[in-house]
Amino acid sequence: MSRPQLQAQPRTRTLLVVDDREANLVAMEALLGDGDWQVHTVNSGEAALQALLELDVELVLLDVQMPGMDGFEVARLMRGNPHTRYTPIIFVSAIAHNRDSVLKGYATGAVDFILKPFDPQVLKHKINTLLAHEHNRRDLQLLTQQLDSARAFNASVLNNAAEGILVVGEDGYISFANPAIAHMLRGSVDGLKGTPLLSHLASPEMTQPWRESDFYLHWRSGATYRLHEAQLRTADGGTLPVAISCSPLPRQQRSMVVIALDMSVVRNLHAQLETQAVTDSLTGLLNRRGFTQALDSALARVDRNGKCMAVLYIDLDGFKRINDSLGHEAGDEILCKVARLLETCMRPYDILGRMGGDEFTALLDSLDHIEDAAKVAEKLIELISVRHRIDDTEVTLGASIGIASFPDCGHSVEELLRAADMAMYEAKRAGRQQFRFFSKEMNGRAHARLVMEENLRSTIERNGFDLVYQPQIELASGRLRGFEALLRWDHSGTGDVQPGVFIPLLEETRLIDRVGEWVLREGIAQHREWPERFGEGLILSLNVSPIQFARPGLVDVLGRLLEEYGLAPAQLELEVTEGTLMQDLDQSCEKLRRLRELGVRVAIDDFGTGYSSLAYLRHFELDTLKIDRLFIANMLDSPRDAAVVSTIIDLGRNLGLEVIAEGVESHAQRDWLIEHGCDVMQGFLVAPGLRPDEVIGLPSHIDWQQQEGR
Repeated sequence: MSRPQLQAQPRTRTLLVVDDREANLVAMEALLGDGDWQVHTVNSGEAALQALLELDVELVLLDVQMPGMDGFEVARLMRGNPHTRYTPIIFVSAIAHNRDSVLKGYATGAVDFILKPFDPQVLKHKINTLLAHEHNRRDLQLLTQQLDSARAFNASVLNNAAEGILVVGEDGYISFANPAIAHMLRGSVDGLKGTPLLSHLASPEMTQPWRESDFYLHWRSGATYRLHEAQLRTADGGTLPVAISCSPLPRQQRSMVVIALDMSVVRNLHAQLETQAVTDSLTGLLNRRGFTQALDSALARVDRNGKCMAVLYIDLDGFKRINDSLGHEAGDEILCKVARLLETCMRPYDILGRMGGDEFTALLDSLDHIEDAAKVAEKLIELISVRHRIDDTEVTLGASIGIASFPDCGHSVEELLRAADMAMYEAKRAGRQQFRFFSKEMNGRAHARLVMEENLRSTIERNGFDLVYQPQIELASGRLRGFEALLRWDHSGTGDVQPGVFIPLLEETRLIDRVGEWVLREGIAQHREWPERFGEGLILSLNVSPIQFARPGLVDVLGRLLEEYGLAPAQLELEVTEGTLMQDLDQSCEKLRRLRELGVRVAIDDFGTGYSSLAYLRHFELDTLKIDRLFIANMLDSPRDAAVVSTIIDLGRNLGLEVIAEGVESHAQRDWLIEHGCDVMQGFLVAPGLRPDEVIGLPSHIDWQQQEGR
């Protein structure tokens, strides 16, 4: 129970001096300014009332005669306000008042009436005395409030405690019962008072007299007595399982307090906790622990009945984009919607679980044919891969599903879940929104992927990556435009690992962040060595991953690096893919705007192979379009590819964008591009990616006729 404690008042005390004459205010401030208080002055009754509302004033020195509102009116209004009702008032006047006027002042609440001139020491003594009285009044008021609050609090605790509370005298009779114990025993508080405690105890039985009971003997010795398993009789003839603790009160009270806990509530709570331990709190499905337990039980059954069983591992495609752009509440709403959709597709005895994040699992038990799992997977993908409305915004989801069957893919919980997980990743790599059955080849690939991931981490730690630089040549003039920095990995000296193999793994494992930052710094630092050889206008192109582009600090990092290495922003070009820009249009437009403000160029890499973004292209602040090498490789033999390349060149010209063709390997391709007005090329026709020491030997101008004659 709480005990009232007097809180120390603040040391600063405030006096309010009210006088309509400025000279008087200055004089009073000079007179009282050296006291143990703070003086606040105002020149009217209205200002005095405003100050009383804003400040914690402990005493008022109030002029009687003032224009507008006089001192009597101010005092009357103060006494009508609960906040200032008891604030001491000393009337100060330069005019002698008659007896009625003085009495009026006291009637309005003044505690003293002083005529000018007055003895300063007498005034200060009166102020100190009144302030002391005011402090005592406030302390007494605070203590009274605390005592009332403590009484109300203690009564509230006893009356509202969930546990049953009894006070039992040394004679064994109940002198106090709270409402909780009366409710537990289906009776009333008055009905319990004055009755023997032992008459309500059904178990354990205590047939001995009260003074020989364990309750009394523990009380006599000053010890607490506990019964963890007991039963009390209820007024309707039943019994209630309880846990009882009995503790002695201070000796002078000659009583004990008995607390009874309703164990039926505790047992229900244990059942709820056990349910919560295996249930996902967001979706209501089984969590990882609950699903693995259910799968373990199902494995024990399937061994006996010979039926097929399949585990589905479901991962949502596009969920991260929705979660990042619309917020976690919208993401949670999507997860709940998906959970309900999954339930509509399951049989009553199938089991669903959420493994965490946007990953779900399904256990299809008692299948006649394992192919039936594929039908369920197709149905799930169809249900999920539709447009969903969240907060008046339509979003598109997809699902990639891996299927592992028993016993072909494993005999244990761990083996089946791992196999289904591998199959799910295989479905994602195959293009998403589809399903895959687990195969032994996937296991081998998963092991190889794990080894490669560890090798990548090791390479990052020892800065083992390299950058090579492929020249970009202006087709019309043959002038060297710049270089694209390309990431290379020579693993253990056995030869370069293809970027198409290790870069997706870097992105999946989020290691691309660390590598991407190194690429920015290394490329910009390398560029510093080229102006003397190639001139000041050379452009450096650096690839930026979707994860790196989405980072809020990208522009700030670029600004620091450009300043650190003294590179003009217009000499740096960032290459991003269509898919990167289309993940979040608003965020992409804002990021491109900030890059434009910084002065950095932006190119769309592999244009034409990603999203159909022509409708949005005019909204993006871009500088360059890069035609994917696949179109260049086939354009001389394929009218369709040639039409695509020609269209991109025309599109770039009409939008005022520079167009770069990648992967140019023959003179015929070069000539076709020149004929159709392409701006820049890069490819093996001029050079592959060059090491920094090889770059120095490259001419700043390519003579096409001389090169063709070689």
